Amino acid sequence: MLGSSSAAETVETRRHGPYWAPKTGSAKAFYPTADLRRAETMKAKFFYTGIRVKDLEASVKFYTTLLGMKVRGQNTVDAAKGTVVELICEGEGGNTLELNYYEKGSSFDTTYAVGDGLDHLAFAVKDLDAALAEAAKAGHPVVLKMQEPGSRYAYIQDPNGIWIELAQFG
Repeated sequence: MLGSSSAAETVETRRHGPYWAPKTGSAKAFYPTADLRRAETMKAKFFYTGIRVKDLEASVKFYTTLLGMKVRGQNTVDAAKGTVVELICEGEGGNTLELNYYEKGSSFDTTYAVGDGLDHLAFAVKDLDAALAEAAKAGHPVVLKMQEPGSRYAYIQDPNGIWIELAQFG
């Protein structure tokens, strides 16, 4: 979370902050050119994806046992009353998936609802049919299958209801 200031404080800070021009009503004054140039040249490296989970143990088991990810670390975040588990895909350029679980009483322990904001997570597999058979055996049946020239893919759901794409290329 970005902080604890109220919406009114945030608006006030932004309006009079160092990068905002005086209120003139013009778009140029509202979006200073210097800021736009800096935003256009900023380079960032995508770091990881963090998802909220309902059942940390079942989620770790799903991603490690079924999808082959490895636990890189786990820690408690006292300020959020939560636990974070970092999972990695092995190999060069392996991505990191952060599983975030919040205890009862945490301000982040709100009603869990799978939403449309996170569409899916995708994993490449060598043999889609074998991967789907293994997923079904583990209690994660196919939700949807698709095929395009050069690739076949299917979706299953993780223990939290998040859609997981399994894709075979070639």
